[in-house]
This record gives sequence, C-alpha cells and structure tokens, in this order.
Amino acid sequence: MSDLADLSQLSDQQKDELIRQLWPLRQQVLDLSSQVIGLQGIIKTLEGRLSLNSRNSSRPPSSDALAKPAPKSLRESGHKKSGGQIGHPGSTLRQRQQADEIVDHHGARYCGACQLPLPHGEVVATRQVWELPTLSLRVIEHRQMRSVCACGAAELGAWPEGVVAPVQYGASVKAAAVHLNQHHLIPLARTAALMKDLYSVSLSQASIQRFAQQAARALAPTVQAIGQAVQAAAVAHADETGIRVKGALHWLHCAVTGRLTWLGVHERRGTQAIEALGLLQEFQGVLVHDGLASYKALDCTHSLCNAHHIRELVYAHEQSADKAWNGWAQEMIELLVQALREVDARGGPLDEQRQAWFDARWDELLQWGQAMHPPRQRAGPEQDECAARGRIKQSKETNLLKRLDQHRQDVWRFMRQENVPFTNNLAEQALRMAKVRQKVSGCFRTEHGPHTFSTIRSYLATMHKQGANLFECLLGVFRAQTIAPDFAA
Repeated sequence: MSDLADLSQLSDQQKDELIRQLWPLRQQVLDLSSQVIGLQGIIKTLEGRLSLNSRNSSRPPSSDALAKPAPKSLRESGHKKSGGQIGHPGSTLRQRQQADEIVDHHGARYCGACQLPLPHGEVVATRQVWELPTLSLRVIEHRQMRSVCACGAAELGAWPEGVVAPVQYGASVKAAAVHLNQHHLIPLARTAALMKDLYSVSLSQASIQRFAQQAARALAPTVQAIGQAVQAAAVAHADETGIRVKGALHWLHCAVTGRLTWLGVHERRGTQAIEALGLLQEFQGVLVHDGLASYKALDCTHSLCNAHHIRELVYAHEQSADKAWNGWAQEMIELLVQALREVDARGGPLDEQRQAWFDARWDELLQWGQAMHPPRQRAGPEQDECAARGRIKQSKETNLLKRLDQHRQDVWRFMRQENVPFTNNLAEQALRMAKVRQKVSGCFRTEHGPHTFSTIRSYLATMHKQGANLFECLLGVFRAQTIAPDFAA
C-alpha cells in the first residue's frame, strides 16, 4: 500500500480529482457497513436457532438428538435424603399366606447318629418363589347339538354370541395383541413375534391391525362421551402435535382433564380442525393452552402455560450478551416460580394482598424490560409510505414482552382461580406417546391408522388415569362388555 501523498503539494485541480475518485468509495463503504450490520443480525438469529433446545424453547426433547442439554431443575434442593422417605410403604416383595403350590424338602430318612427311622418332619422355614404360570394357548371347541323328537321335529343349540366362524381368535388373544401394539407401542412385526414366543399364536400383521380396528369401532361411542365430558369440565387442557400420515403432515389434537383424555386427528392445526372435530367449541370453563391463536378465539376463560414462558425466559437469560437483560429474565423466572411455590404451599389461590404484590412486581419488571427492548418503529417519511405493508417485524424479546403484558391475566390465572395449574403438562403428556410411536414405527401408513390409534389411546389413557387394569378393559371391549369410565372430570 502506497504512502499518503503530501496534500499540501497538490494543486486545487489535483485535489478535486482525488475527491472525485474517493467520493464513490465513500458511498460503497456506507453500503458495505449497512450490509455488515444486516449480516450480523442474520448471524445472531441463526446462532439463536442453533442454540434452541427442549429446555429453552417449545421444541420437543426428541429434537435434541445427541445434543441433549443437561437437566437443570428450577426446584430448590430440599433437605431430604435421596431415595424412599421414612414412613413410605414401599413395594418390597413379601411372602403370601396362601401359596399356589407347596414343595416339601426333607432331610435324610434315618438318623445319622442311631440309624433309626425319623418321624414326619415339621416346617421350620419357608421360602417362596414367584413364577409365571405356563403360557399356552387354550382351544375351546363349541359344538352345536341337535335333538330330534319322535315326531320328526328337530331342535338346534344356539352358538354363543361372538362365535361366528369355524375357527377364530378369542377375546384374550385380541386384547393381548392390541394391548402390546396400541398401548405399549410395539410395532406390528414385533407384536406378532411376542405372541408367537409367549403363547405359540401365529398372528399375521394384518390380523393385529384388524383387531385394533374392531376395538376402535367398539370404543367410538365411549370416546365421543369422553369428549363431551371434557367439554363440561371446569378446567381442561388443549394442545396439538404434528404426526405423519402416508408421508403428509397431519395434527393430533387433544382435550384432557386430570381424569379424562380425548384425542382426535385432522389435516389442519387451527380453527378448521377445532370446528371439524367439535373440539371445545361449547367449552365454558378455564382452558389451559400454549397461546395458539385458534384457542384464544374460543369463547371461554383462558390460562397460558407458564412452562413455555419459563423456557423462553431461560433462552433470553442464556443467549443474550446484555447482562441487564439476563438479570431481567432471571428475575422474571424467579417471580413466577415464587408464585407457584406459594400457591402449592397454600393449596389454592393466593389472597388478594399477595396477588396485588405479584401484580405490582410484574408491572415493574415489564416496564424495565420494555425500556431495554422498546417496539421498533418506522422513522420519518418511511412511516407513511410503508404503513400499508403491515406490522414491523419485532424481536423475540419484544414479542415476549408484549405477550406477557397483554395476556397478564391469563399468565397469572393459576394464582387467582381454584384448580388452575401452572403448566399445560397434562395435555403435553397426552400427546407424548404419539411422538414415541412415530419414533419407533415411523409414520402411519394408512388413513384409518391414526384414527384407530387416537380412539384406542383416548380410552386406554382415560382408564389408566382412573386406575383400571387395561388388559381387563380390552377384554371387555372384545366381549362386547365395554367397561365405561367415570365421566366426572
């Protein structure tokens, strides 16, 4: 690079020529500086996306893959030792009073000292071994009998209900296969292999699918009644997750309470699905959800999931280079967690004085955050010229502040109203097994597959919540004696 010329030695004409050469470069520098600022923003956005995980965003744990974040609980460490606590009943294996089989073990028949025969021994100790019964297939043959009268009239015996073919599988075989495939999410081929190994039953994959479809048809009225019961509940949870059906994206929707689970499948995620499924359209209680606009449009009371808010605040705390913003995010987290602890300790809503304190502190923190991240505005003439282009894209921080401010009543519903939870975990738990099934078996390969799964899963999840034996429930389904759940939410 050549040294700068002595400007004092240049003539006016030479200086003018130098300025004319440098002037375009000045504009180029300004343009490049603007591009650098824009690219820095893009880099920051992309780095933020790469740092998203299940702990600081709404992404599911399955998306973490090998980069799974270390667990970091917001709970305070207690003073109790690890493991079972004093007074816990436990589940230690204990001897039964009545055994199914008794085996006596005698010593020598003659005395080792005098060689005389020994009398019948007495029990000095017992040890029990718990074993499974021998698993084998029982074939029950039904024979139709005919009686012929002396007058020539004949009477035929009636077949039992459900016995419709020369040879068929019974309710217990169907219940076991559906239990393994639909509840425990074991793929069709492995379900068939298990049935073969355990019971020597050679089932085809098509047979297992047919059993599931039969159960779904029988359970449809019960599941419809479950959905109606959820709509009548005082507090319900709703959520949705994507599933693959024949390679295309569909959505599994849920509406649940602490005792009831309803699942349904639709091609759409939002309002169209809610209307088509009849999901919560008549609901008048408190609906806990993650803030999807379609749920907000429902004419009911709303409560937002604070687990989502805390994950977003964790992201703000971990990713921002601004120490003040990090401190703000940490204080927001601590305030929400403090309120949750007080609600749990009280066993219900807080009194008006404590509610007022949390409201005031919430206002202070929101004002502090809004001062650090005010909404972006168009400046000067651009404001009028670009008004028709719609809203200005805001930062994640600004959008979070706006939501926490505009929907503050829904954020804090858990501390004001009885039985309103802090999170939407009930709904997320109802959907989790669908993601496990997709991870194990891939997408649904038929149109009826997801509807069969959602119907059976609705019933089994509901009965599981109510403490029923799921195998006995499926036996009832295949015997046309469906055990109805308690529809009280």
